[in-house]
Amino acid sequence: MEHPGEGQGALRHTLMRTAMAMLKADVPDISLRAVARAAGVSAMAPYRHFPDKAGLMGALASEGFAILTADLLAVDAGANPRERLMRQGLAYIQFARTHQALFRLMFADRRMVRREDECESQAYQVLTDSVAAILDEGIERATLASWAVVHGLAMLALDGQLEDTDEADMQEVLQLFAFSLR
Repeated sequence: MEHPGEGQGALRHTLMRTAMAMLKADVPDISLRAVARAAGVSAMAPYRHFPDKAGLMGALASEGFAILTADLLAVDAGANPRERLMRQGLAYIQFARTHQALFRLMFADRRMVRREDECESQAYQVLTDSVAAILDEGIERATLASWAVVHGLAMLALDGQLEDTDEADMQEVLQLFAFSLR
């Protein structure tokens, strides 16, 4: 059942990849035992890398934040700061739409998903840096407001509350917000 000669890093990667596939497939109540079974390893193998289900889910959430951070950083840095903030908002919403189950996991109750704050804070720092390129003061509050707007739009979109709203509408809402920062 174990994969002979498989290094510990490879096993962790296999378990993460398997759990991510189960998450994408909307498998209800993903457990360490179910992940082990799907990965073809012993029921105890996941415990070499994750103390419990919350640890595994936290590792997946941390990976999601790393992907989100990369997506936000990929937005054209040469753009006007307000335009960049708007584009980062669109990238955030697109990430949520593309990785729905992962996105929901990333913001799940911390008791259910034990994630590393560093990964989460890196994504937030990208937003803070974009706001700081626009404002000289009030950056913390404006960053929180920016996050609330894009996260709110993302959640509304995921929950089917914005069915008649296309990307152009989202862009207009985000432009209104970005250009209202003073």
